Amino acid sequence: MNKTIVIANQKGGVGKTTTSINLAACLGVLEKKVLLVDADPQANSTSGVGYDPREIKYGLYECLTDNISAREVILKTESPNLDLLPAHIDLVGAELELVNQENREFILKDILEQVKSSYDYIIIDCAPSLGIVTTNALTAANSIIIPIQCEYFALEGLGKLLNTIKIVQNRLNKELDIEGLLLTMYDTRLRLSNQVVEEVKTHFQEMVFKTIIQRNVRLSEAPSFGHTIIMHDANSKGAINYLNLAKELMEKNLMTVENQ
Repeated sequence: MNKTIVIANQKGGVGKTTTSINLAACLGVLEKKVLLVDADPQANSTSGVGYDPREIKYGLYECLTDNISAREVILKTESPNLDLLPAHIDLVGAELELVNQENREFILKDILEQVKSSYDYIIIDCAPSLGIVTTNALTAANSIIIPIQCEYFALEGLGKLLNTIKIVQNRLNKELDIEGLLLTMYDTRLRLSNQVVEEVKTHFQEMVFKTIIQRNVRLSEAPSFGHTIIMHDANSKGAINYLNLAKELMEKNLMTVENQ
């Protein structure tokens, strides 16, 4: 079974890239073959696994606009079983260049179709926006993980995102499921964090992952070394959290397959 999962939330600073990089790396450590797709012009997933976006000659932008195949641009990473389809700053121009393209929402789906059979999981890291590239990601995916930070404005903008998902489900991708809501940046010392957890669980119940990602210094510093948390400090709280998330995701998908 292979599965394409998009990590999205139009709200910035909720842990999308951290989740994309580290969930992908942990699935790799658990012996799944994983492709991480950087669909954000900031290219933080690319730098977060050890590549300098300024030195990337071909990336997702060229695949979307110049018909270059994914196989030509995919890079190996130091993390076990993890490959990268990188991004660089030019990706910001894709929003304008794809506007008049025929079937513009399906371009990424077609690109990934060529390599899908080589991977167990494809994880797509999206920009904090709901533009054409993010719509492409939602159209290409089987499911979406929505990171929500345990802070005051946690649920702000979530209604808009859920509405966008509904539109994509109705018009472009009937197969798109919500994999789950992931609570991030949880601080055990703050009463507010606990209140947000309660509120999100009350509202969304079974949709919320049991695993909660805690605030962790090692997790924050890992990208500055170009490392996933598993490569940076496998014993840290952040590594344990993301390994638990990867296991929960795999168990959930195994149960879905068994029930079909």
